[in-house]
Amino acid sequence: MIEITESYVDSLAPNASAIKNGQGLVKKRSFVQLNRSEDGSLLFGECSGSGKSNYQCSADFIQPEKPILRCSCPSRQLPCKHALGLLYAYVGGGEFATAPVPEDILSKREKAEKREEKKQQQAADGAEPKPKKVNKSALKKKVQAQLDGLETLEKLVLSLVRGGIGTIDTKTIKMIQDHAKQLGNHYLPGAQNELRRLALYLSSDEDRETIYTNVMEQLTVLHAFIKKGRGHLTAKLDDPELALDHETTVEEWLGHAWQLNELKEYGLMSENVELIQLSFLSYDDQARQEYVDQGYWMERETGDIHRTVQYRPYKAAKQMRADDSFFEVAQVKSLYRYPGEMNRRVRWDELITRVVEAEDVECMSAHAQRSYADVFKKVKNQLKNPLGDKNPVMLLHVSDIKQTDQNEYVVLDEAGQQIVLDDVCASHHSTVSLLPLLPVDWTKDAAMLVMFEHRLASGRLLAQPLTIMKDAEMIRLMY
Repeated sequence: MIEITESYVDSLAPNASAIKNGQGLVKKRSFVQLNRSEDGSLLFGECSGSGKSNYQCSADFIQPEKPILRCSCPSRQLPCKHALGLLYAYVGGGEFATAPVPEDILSKREKAEKREEKKQQQAADGAEPKPKKVNKSALKKKVQAQLDGLETLEKLVLSLVRGGIGTIDTKTIKMIQDHAKQLGNHYLPGAQNELRRLALYLSSDEDRETIYTNVMEQLTVLHAFIKKGRGHLTAKLDDPELALDHETTVEEWLGHAWQLNELKEYGLMSENVELIQLSFLSYDDQARQEYVDQGYWMERETGDIHRTVQYRPYKAAKQMRADDSFFEVAQVKSLYRYPGEMNRRVRWDELITRVVEAEDVECMSAHAQRSYADVFKKVKNQLKNPLGDKNPVMLLHVSDIKQTDQNEYVVLDEAGQQIVLDDVCASHHSTVSLLPLLPVDWTKDAAMLVMFEHRLASGRLLAQPLTIMKDAEMIRLMY
């Protein structure tokens, strides 16, 4: 018997429009036939549409952690509204008549089973996948092009610094934008994005002090990337067989898209992991020219906080599935971790869900950091790396939440050490304004998920509250 919730179906949808349209089909009673297999592993049916004949849609749960949704409609969105509507009908208690599994589904299952058997047989025989052949000549040309791109970038950065930020005008900004375009020909997407970000800072309407602070910080990032990237690429040019750097983020900065088999090869995979999403945000990253969906998840057993990141380029956003808030426990068969430091990016292919229980929240709260002195050390070490995440996220134990004479909110640990709360730029949303709405007893002896930010101009380290946990309950301020 298939056990799914509406929240789980929402997580399968490519976007909010697909959710709305799928639910709309159920409300309009567009499904002329609803069936399920005798063993309950398959849902299938017919839905009336704009075509001459009804659309045949199905949801195959023969592998519960990796359901396959199919439909005969011409939609380019996967899954389409008809397949989602089928699941919403099931979740809503629709009557599904028992019927034999259609022949085409049986055929597809058989082919998938044979592929899986072949994989298992190869694994049992100890057959290693054939290593990908490296075209040394092509690799050398690419690496040389990247080094040339870094040299061009370095000349630009040095000219900006020598000329002084105060002398930068619209003509210079146009030149920076042109250089960013050129970096695309040098296989340097990381540098391209950060150079665009520099141009955006210089074009912003903020006060001059804020602009200069952001620009100086951005120039520091570019300088660090040039230095780190050049050293790595030079070593690769000397030795084409050089292994990928699986400890830092330099490969991503240089445009490498990590494959799951590579992460597994470097020991960056864990099995049978339970994850609970603590916070979620979406924003428009104009420098990357992409929409970004970012979720923060806690690994239940270890207390490690990971992040999922989905990039949706402007040009393809309508065809891509957008990530969304997730309110259940994700039971992941294989969890892949990207190289990095705090809040590593993670991915998975398959999951099944279960309801979040009170003991899950209590377990997460137990992982909260109790000493703010230790927290400061960890955050400062993270911020020392110019190429690292500038906004680390941690779970803190909060002894008390107070408001100062300057109308600032602060959280205190058991030793009386305090951290100032404020909205940070990276979140793109405000949550501090919600603190007065919390129940009084939630301000003491609680756990709070926060996102840190270092204000360069004032030298202050601030934190924005994302989620608060008290006893066996959780309130997500940014969800």
